Amino acid sequence: MREQFGDHVRVAADGHVAIVTIDRPPHNHVSVEFIRDLADAFDAIDEDVELRCSVLQAQGKNFCAGADLVNRESAGGLGAVNPLYDEAVRLFSAKKPIVAAVQGAAVGAGLGLAVMADFRIASPDARFAANFVKLGFHPGFGLTHTLPRLVGPTKAELMCLTGRRVKAEEGLPWGLVDEVVPLEELRAAALRLAKEIAENAPLAIVSTRKTMRADLAAAVRAQTDKEAVEQGWLRGTEDYREGVRSVAERRVGNFVGR
Repeated sequence: MREQFGDHVRVAADGHVAIVTIDRPPHNHVSVEFIRDLADAFDAIDEDVELRCSVLQAQGKNFCAGADLVNRESAGGLGAVNPLYDEAVRLFSAKKPIVAAVQGAAVGAGLGLAVMADFRIASPDARFAANFVKLGFHPGFGLTHTLPRLVGPTKAELMCLTGRRVKAEEGLPWGLVDEVVPLEELRAAALRLAKEIAENAPLAIVSTRKTMRADLAAAVRAQTDKEAVEQGWLRGTEDYREGVRSVAERRVGNFVGR
């Protein structure tokens, strides 16, 4: 299998493993179209009986630095029915396991994308951040459900209320990261784990994963509806405008609570 999905997603096969490459460097910013293309790729992988597991990797400096705030439309709609989150839910509906290879930043929606995967292999320079409050904004991409599920409610609240960057080594004991390897070994390590999964019986892999992830896609759908509502009204505040400016200017925001 070797296919292109849209302008920024490529899929190739290595035995029973699909290699999904995000190619929107250097920051691989999220957009509705990009996430739709990525969801299309995972749908195609689910339909290919020869493929049993995927590696999700990215070109460039960062795994995914979130939404491009210069292009406001990249964040999708503002109401409860949000085009970006519609596509994000499709990612959580994928049937086969996904191993993410994370370098550089996985920030905001990029953190949501990394957490969507079953496992995260990270390089030492990887950093994970739910930086929404620094933008005067509410977390999205289902992170208010998926992050507590992964690292526990206290660590998730710490990340969401401080917006701090969590380095790969710090995230390892939290369960945010499953393995830290040198950057030059990152893709090989992710592929190694994916192949370890893919050597097993394919129907059993899908069945076991479905049981263990339970109703994750439905839970993310319900949570993104709530997140989008909160994001909608916050987007109209002075603090949001100041947050976008302050993050762009790499300074602490002068927030006023309006």
